[in-house]
Amino acid sequence: MFRTPVLPTYDRGMTDRFIEVSLDKRGVSCTAKLLDDRAPITCNAVWDALPLGGDVYHAKYARNEIYALLAPFAPEEPPLENPTITPIPGDLCYFTFTDTQLGTKSYGYESKAAHQGRATVVDLALFYERNNLLINGDAGWVPGIVWGSVVDGLDRMADACQDLWRAGALGETLTFRRA
Repeated sequence: MFRTPVLPTYDRGMTDRFIEVSLDKRGVSCTAKLLDDRAPITCNAVWDALPLGGDVYHAKYARNEIYALLAPFAPEEPPLENPTITPIPGDLCYFTFTDTQLGTKSYGYESKAAHQGRATVVDLALFYERNNLLINGDAGWVPGIVWGSVVDGLDRMADACQDLWRAGALGETLTFRRA
């Protein structure tokens, strides 16, 4: 007897999937294509959990990066598929951290930040310019999963990210939603 196979959330025969990444208070967004062929498990985990978002932070060490720290949302944390330590402009990256990895005061998170006290923290990041290196003074190399690539609006988003760096991130949110 022939059985119809149960397909994962995304089947390679389907069309490409896109998301919108936005800085809500600034009213700026860009569109990214999911890299289903390179990071299928991560793409499915993110896609199934959308919309996602939270307070935005600008990187202190990695350079040209903005990110939101979220509660875990995948049934299991994705494996390190399509890893990088040198993200390029337009890369969307996924990181998983433990509570102690982000607990050092040198990172600048306030004691009442939403991620404080969680055993696991997911970091969804957008890299908007060149010359990024994922190294942490406390832990060493920090590889991330590249799961998406901006295909439209990176220039507008990069300008907004520079404004966020200079003017501050308080009150701003980073949101990921289906396009």
